Amino acid sequence: MNILKVENLTKKIGSKTILNKVGFEINEGEILAFIGPNGAGKTTTIKCILGLQKINDGYISINGYDIKKDFIKAIEYVGCIVESPDVYMYLSGYENLKLQASLYKNIPKENIDNIVNLVGLDKRIHDKVSKYSLGMKQRLGIAIALLNSPKLLILDEPTNGLDPEGIKELRDLLKKLAKEGIGILISSHNLSELESFCNKVCIIQNGKIIEENSINNIKTLKENKYKIKVSNTKKITKYLTKEDQIIDDNYFIVIKDEDSIAEFIKKLVLKDILIYEVTKETISLEEIYINKAGGNKID
Repeated sequence: MNILKVENLTKKIGSKTILNKVGFEINEGEILAFIGPNGAGKTTTIKCILGLQKINDGYISINGYDIKKDFIKAIEYVGCIVESPDVYMYLSGYENLKLQASLYKNIPKENIDNIVNLVGLDKRIHDKVSKYSLGMKQRLGIAIALLNSPKLLILDEPTNGLDPEGIKELRDLLKKLAKEGIGILISSHNLSELESFCNKVCIIQNGKIIEENSINNIKTLKENKYKIKVSNTKKITKYLTKEDQIIDDNYFIVIKDEDSIAEFIKKLVLKDILIYEVTKETISLEEIYINKAGGNKID
């Protein structure tokens, strides 16, 4: 089911166009990496989705509700954290949750307890937040964002200041939430980390979307490259083209489509060349971004 739909979103400040017909979608259980350089329009897009900035033109719906016509119903299905969660350090995690829950209507204690278990804070929820690690604070922030049972979770730079353990905790939690059917939009400069748990990517540059695709699909947009292990690469040199590459005595790389690689392997086998391993090479999310954005790295 479609959780977030953005179509032809346009935002202008004076005569300057900040967002130019931006469009993308998030479905149930999808984690979308929203990436681009500083000033590309990521935060402005998020603010427009949340109703914090006026839209000049375009359409945004959350769980089927148009934010212009049914803003209150649409925003009921959204949880959000921008950078560090806003919590009271002198209170316990549970006291923070109770305080935030009081801002909503009729959130029972059972719901709070379920959320605490979901984010994995059940053993530390009654400790003061001042004793929490950064990873635990992010978990608490996400617990607060989940109090209203959102269908859409928006996270802007959630890994800022986290150590590797904290990043892993956050990654595992987001995967768990996606399995619960929550759609997640995450904006971050940590591309290698996003690649490990996001299944979609949306690249924005100069206020325009230059790519929206699944990460698996976009990785195949480049040439088909295969890494092959044989007993001795000296035996296969005469079968290679100028685009292919010998790495060492056992490994070499060939560039072929799926049908051609199957015929190529068959030819080597018929020539009594032992093949131990065939791996399709993929490119990283950072390489994808640099290729699509024309070499402009994320700042």
